[in-house]
Amino acid sequence: MATFSPSTHCPSSSPYSNDSSVINRFHQRIALSSIRPKQCRPRKLSLQQSSLPKAVHLQDGASTKKASPVKSDGPVKILKDGILSVPPVTPPEESIDIAKFDFDKENSTVSITVVGASGDLAKKKIFPALFALYYEGCLPKHFTIFGYARSKMSDAELRTMVSKTLTCRIDQRENCGEKMDQFLERCFYHPGQYDSQENFLELDKKLKEHEDGRVANRLFYLSIPPNIFIDAVKCASTSASAATGWTRVIVEKPFGRDSESSAALTRSLKQYLDEDQIFRIDHYLGKELVENLSVLRFSNLIFEPLWSRQYIRNVQFIFAEDFGTEGRGGYFDNYGIIRDIMQNHLLQILALFAMETPVSLDAEDIRNEKVKVLRSMRPLQLDDVVIGQYKSHTRGGVKYPAYIDDKTVPNDSLTPTFAAAALFIDNARWDGVPFLMKAGKALHDRRAEIRVQFRHVPGNLYNKNIGTDLDLATNELVIRVQPDEAIYLKINNKVPGLGMRLDRSNLNLLYAARYAKEIPDAYERLLLDAIEGERRLFIRSDELDAAWSLFTPVLKELEEKKIVPEYYPYGSRGPVGSHYLAARYKVRWGDVGSEQ
Repeated sequence: MATFSPSTHCPSSSPYSNDSSVINRFHQRIALSSIRPKQCRPRKLSLQQSSLPKAVHLQDGASTKKASPVKSDGPVKILKDGILSVPPVTPPEESIDIAKFDFDKENSTVSITVVGASGDLAKKKIFPALFALYYEGCLPKHFTIFGYARSKMSDAELRTMVSKTLTCRIDQRENCGEKMDQFLERCFYHPGQYDSQENFLELDKKLKEHEDGRVANRLFYLSIPPNIFIDAVKCASTSASAATGWTRVIVEKPFGRDSESSAALTRSLKQYLDEDQIFRIDHYLGKELVENLSVLRFSNLIFEPLWSRQYIRNVQFIFAEDFGTEGRGGYFDNYGIIRDIMQNHLLQILALFAMETPVSLDAEDIRNEKVKVLRSMRPLQLDDVVIGQYKSHTRGGVKYPAYIDDKTVPNDSLTPTFAAAALFIDNARWDGVPFLMKAGKALHDRRAEIRVQFRHVPGNLYNKNIGTDLDLATNELVIRVQPDEAIYLKINNKVPGLGMRLDRSNLNLLYAARYAKEIPDAYERLLLDAIEGERRLFIRSDELDAAWSLFTPVLKELEEKKIVPEYYPYGSRGPVGSHYLAARYKVRWGDVGSEQ
């Protein structure tokens, strides 16, 4: 039986307690896990018309007073044909101020312990994300952050280390230095071994001193190698678990190397934790464009009817980095690009993309639909996989190293740094549609995107104007996750003039141009969700099992047969074999060519 106190036992006096009676008054049920001490990231969708007065009606008949017409903050230009051109806007505030709900914030606190606090992930991502949440007012009134690692360090030394990585948002520089000082005052450090119950007991004592008799909620972030997960969880469970509130643990990937090791890790974790206390984090699920994926599909009538094999010819998930391992190959060589990127990041995005409409936006309803997609997929076959490894290349007088030139990588390593794969979902919606994945290091550019290529127009009246290459005239929806977040739709359009010449144009939503507010880092969103107990963007154990079952057979075959990867030059577009793989299914990679 788990030693941790499950989150469902959190007393109702907590600001995150599960008092559904407050929420059921509203037309759209909002899970209490969504409630924050201050407005941060609204769960409730609010579509505002800025120029029209309106009232917000509640289910019990109450209503707010009508809003006055909102004046434009900038000039509105009227172009030809009545088209309005408006300046970039800031998203509207949520219509209900959840900070006004009466919760007893004084009697509860949250203690966040970063296990592995001296590592790169903690310094570069976790502490900056926590500071950003603090700056935005999204953390509870009473919170404490503890760093825990084997390194000998004082509180002052931790604060100095953390302060070097903290930044304020570009659009919010007010009182930045003051906020940093206030945040650092809440940061403390305790050195200890990850397998020492005595050290965790000492940590527990320090946490209790700062919790000061309040209802104590504790979050442990395991920013440590997977081979010591269980030791740390065991010690935290038996020696530093919250006595009165909830205790949750965030686990970083990799979640094993295959089905067997992943299942063994899950069984070990469940010796000390309940499933609802385990938050398996995949930071790609916290990225703005990935979270927007379901909004784009389910709240826009023009897309949902097209989201099937009847109209979609293929879907591509592309991940590219323009740098190699460069000193970090020791970790990477043990996993490779398929385990590191495809089995988690890209497959999770695929499941969100392809799932059926969930019953609600509750975490379990969404995760149920994702599991259905994964269980409907065919296990990956070796014939549908191409692997590659980057080699040394000289460009512009600069010599770029090969993967095996990394001193932490064996000279005879066959670990792929590039992989392309074709996957299929055997259900009524997606039968026969190839889902192509491509991921690689040391490529020609950096990008992560989803590309939806639609079918050709049957009996197209303008075939003569398009030419022989119909693919160039195919409509394509592109969701660019990073960098330069954007959503754009490629359409065919007539070039102005007396002749009939067609051009391929983009209907473009560039986030930087449309929204003035800086996009939060993925870790901010995921940390906030973990504090609130929102599991929608975290991976459930059966979901993990289904994902590994797709990739484990081909991974074993690659390693047992010692398949030699196709070598490609550093800074190129990857192995030629990936293009042959796509051509077998009559697909052209969308990121290749003059129009991307």
